Amino acid sequence: MIEHTLIERIHDLLPQTQCTKCGFTGCLPYAQAIGTGKADFNQCAPGGAAGIARLAALLGREPKPLNPVHGIESGRRVAAVIEEHCIGCTICIQACPVDAIIGAAKRMHSVAAELCTGCDLCVAPCPVDCIEMRDTMPDGTPVPAWTQTDADAARARFETRGQRLERDKFENDQRLAAKAIAKLAEFDAKVEKTPQDLRKRNTVAAALERARQRAREAQTGAAGLTSDNVDAHQTQS
Repeated sequence: MIEHTLIERIHDLLPQTQCTKCGFTGCLPYAQAIGTGKADFNQCAPGGAAGIARLAALLGREPKPLNPVHGIESGRRVAAVIEEHCIGCTICIQACPVDAIIGAAKRMHSVAAELCTGCDLCVAPCPVDCIEMRDTMPDGTPVPAWTQTDADAARARFETRGQRLERDKFENDQRLAAKAIAKLAEFDAKVEKTPQDLRKRNTVAAALERARQRAREAQTGAAGLTSDNVDAHQTQS
């Protein structure tokens, strides 16, 4: 439990940009990797030297330079959509980890610059190259430095987005499962079943069982991850 608290403290020191430049899918997985000795504490480019120094102090280690494999330290930048080129595909909206992009299908998108973490994850997926990273805000003023308040707000948006995506996935899985069950009932209600009917039923039944198995594995994996983290931390202590 003490070591789990250490991971939370590491997580609190990360900038919450969710940029993945550290080699992990977000700030929390990186904090877990640091806490379990699977990653070094100098892999966060957005945190820079100051962030590394804070992590070193927490861990009782000597500060070290940012590992260049994970980027270089630079000032904060924000994403901007070149409006005349935007086709409204929504791919950038899906890529943004903190819901900082506003728009709808076939409508021009825009970035809420004050919410943008500067992760640049929206740039590469854009099919028409209409997103660029800028060092000025929409009003032309320099992009302000990233603060702890910004980090806390970004973390909250990231977690809310994750919960929404999980909920959407669950609801979609439920809809698909309901359709599969209805289809099975339809097959079973037939008095005369052709070989093709039986093949279709077996296919649907197998797909439904695979979906249920994935759901069981996801639940077991989530519980196991938490348990493994605690066990690993206790082993190291």
